[in-house]
Amino acid sequence: MEKDNPTFNKEILSLRTHIDHIDSQILSLLSQRQAQVEKVVKLKKKHYIPVYHPAREEDLISKLRIQAGKVNIDPDFMEDLYRVILKQSRVKQTDQMEHKGVRPNARILIIGGAGQMGRFFGSLFQKSGYEVRILTEEDWDKAKKLCKDIDLCLICVPIEKTEDIIEQIAPFLELKTILADLTSIKAGPLKKMLGSHPGPVTGLHPLFGPTTGSLDKQIIIVTPGRDSDRCQWLVEQLTLWGAVIVRSKAKDHDEIMGIVQALRHFATFSFGQFLYEKHARIESTLEFSSPIYRLELGMVGRLFAQDAPLYSEIIFATKERRRLLKDYIASLNNHLEMLEANDKHLFIKKFNHIANWFGPFSEQAMRESTFLIDKLIERF
Repeated sequence: MEKDNPTFNKEILSLRTHIDHIDSQILSLLSQRQAQVEKVVKLKKKHYIPVYHPAREEDLISKLRIQAGKVNIDPDFMEDLYRVILKQSRVKQTDQMEHKGVRPNARILIIGGAGQMGRFFGSLFQKSGYEVRILTEEDWDKAKKLCKDIDLCLICVPIEKTEDIIEQIAPFLELKTILADLTSIKAGPLKKMLGSHPGPVTGLHPLFGPTTGSLDKQIIIVTPGRDSDRCQWLVEQLTLWGAVIVRSKAKDHDEIMGIVQALRHFATFSFGQFLYEKHARIESTLEFSSPIYRLELGMVGRLFAQDAPLYSEIIFATKERRRLLKDYIASLNNHLEMLEANDKHLFIKKFNHIANWFGPFSEQAMRESTFLIDKLIERF
């Protein structure tokens, strides 16, 4: 015990005092860094420069890792520390950018603006000085009035209602008005918008839920429709709020999202259903679980903690998606013969063939999953 060791207490006092002084210096340096960030924010706002600069951040992290190794500091620790610092900096910048409008005082109509995603985007536009109008199912008699002189009509309704809403609202839109949607399916809605509205058209798909705190590093897919130049201010506004813009053709988007969304959610649903059918004791499995199992079960539990109709619309959205899922089930059935024959050699052959197909991504996957697992271990 320290209180029983006067010599230790005397010697450590000066060391602790010195550490406290260093901590004060660190806080002072962080404060100075933040002051410089404020200047960067002002400059970015003046020139409409986006918050997130991935090349700059990764270059900084790489340099810091090298410097850390030279002074005998764990590079991973240094990277973790600066990821936190950079995230805090981005969030603060993004928060201030929310009050900067690319086209301040422009009029925005959000159809479905009372929903979670509609409210999220409505709040962003309002903070940036835009006039935001909301149209819900209850006030369609006001549609013509709400559409007068608007610069953007943003459709934010469930997938199955999107195309009908486009058709209903189009006659009230002026030629200058941008018509855009936030649906996770792009080909159908984009075709409907182009056929219903002669003005500028663009498709948007935010790859995040409405519970996100900000657009910091959040991906938004943009599928060009018509008059992209006239839609550019909207893209610039999303970028200014911190979003990462990925441009894609509607057909390519839907094919990729069939795997990224529909297949992933369906596979997760199937895993959860199997656990249910086997009456698996989830609490007991967690007592014996590895970090990987806990991570996978966490994603299953996350799915079933959310809205069933929403996920049914995502999974069953198109016949192409349903065909993909049937192919997935057929692929699983193809393994029955291997299991019946207890054919380990065939399993190894298939495993190595697929591993070769994954190629260098496997190394990236190891790094990223190890990071997640380490964080999970720290949490639990």
